[in-house]
Amino acid sequence: MPYVEVLAPQVPNQRKAALARSVTDGLMSAFGVTADTVTLYFLPVAPDDYAHAGTFGAQVTGQRILLKVHAFRRSEAERRAAAIALTRGVCSAYGVPGDDVAVYFLDRDRSEVSHDSKLASD
Repeated sequence: MPYVEVLAPQVPNQRKAALARSVTDGLMSAFGVTADTVTLYFLPVAPDDYAHAGTFGAQVTGQRILLKVHAFRRSEAERRAAAIALTRGVCSAYGVPGDDVAVYFLDRDRSEVSHDSKLASD
């Protein structure tokens, strides 16, 4: 942990690889974790699976990108540093402005996370 869900338009694997490296590096720096704890899931969102402000279809409005970061609770300063790093990575990999990028932190208590059937709090 952390696990990151990337909800974004489909892009070539080279761009996803660049984002994976950038997000991993950003979380390592911001959260003080090692690379082997960071996992990304790319969830492609087709233009016809998107709406914003009541308007259907990304062709009309452009498409925002959402990153959901599942991690143990971090300080506000750590989350701020991560948000900056992740937003920059998305902007670079996807060629979008920062105002089209949202990062949501879904903090978890150690008792709410299990790996190999053991709670992280055990």
